[in-house]
Amino acid sequence: MQYRRLGRTGLKVSAICLGAMNFGWSADQETSFKIMDAAVDAGINFFDTADVYSRWISGNIGGESELIIGEWFKTRDRDNIVLATKVRGRMWAGPNGEGLSRTHILRAVEDSLRRLNTDYIDLYQLHAPDPETPLDETLSALDILVRQGKVRYIGYSNYPAWQTVKAQWVSDKYGCAPFVCSQPSYSLLHRDEFEREQEAMCLDQGIAVIPYSPLAAGFLTGKYTRENRSPESTRGSSSLITRLAENDRAYDALDVVSEIALAHNVPMAHVALAWLLARPSISSPIIGARTVEQLAELTGAPDLTLSDAEILRLNEATEGF
Repeated sequence: MQYRRLGRTGLKVSAICLGAMNFGWSADQETSFKIMDAAVDAGINFFDTADVYSRWISGNIGGESELIIGEWFKTRDRDNIVLATKVRGRMWAGPNGEGLSRTHILRAVEDSLRRLNTDYIDLYQLHAPDPETPLDETLSALDILVRQGKVRYIGYSNYPAWQTVKAQWVSDKYGCAPFVCSQPSYSLLHRDEFEREQEAMCLDQGIAVIPYSPLAAGFLTGKYTRENRSPESTRGSSSLITRLAENDRAYDALDVVSEIALAHNVPMAHVALAWLLARPSISSPIIGARTVEQLAELTGAPDLTLSDAEILRLNEATEGF
């Protein structure tokens, strides 16, 4: 496994990050334990979750994923794992049960620490913007956590470039801990939104990028074909899949990915992940797995090096997505 610096920090993380959204949803506790054990055996030291997982999917109250990871930590070495989680979504009733106010953040982090069975979080991320809370209030709350040692680094997900730059300016003005990591949706088949402004901004600011859905919700694994546009899948109803499944150009792009994968004798997912890892902005794509077998199919991706010609073919095939 390769290890990379997380942006401008000195923290080293594996080139693949294990996403834990499936834990408590499509993977029960026993299976989740096996997936985490297999990830560690493969050299993965970076796990990502969120306090709301898996409520968004399962309809439960949230916190299931963090609880499972916390149970796993009871018999594993916590200090060897770079642990990331997120805050923003609704976790309790009442007007302050969601958002990025100081009140919500300071309660939510204690709840996450308890569920995760740890006294610190390596990377604490804002899950999405909160237009009702001033940035300086949110950033000062995060800075309190960094100074207390409960959080070591801070990041964000799903923020536009302008809001990130504003946040960095606010942090600099008030002497708060800055963002060091971004978690956008980004893949071969979802490029424009990130590449238009965010990528250059992240490179300029030294912000690491750990994209979620790097396989376009499974579309880039090869399970979707022109002949079978709706295979059995836990992500089949996602808006991204809905758009791609009826887009003929998406299947043209899959043909290119498949040809390159065959040339290297690797799964198609390796090509999609290797393309991401070849970009200077990317630290660790986040992969999810429902089984140990699914995880095993993905962990070798950092070992694949694409040629300049192959990268050019992929860029041309996915331009405009």
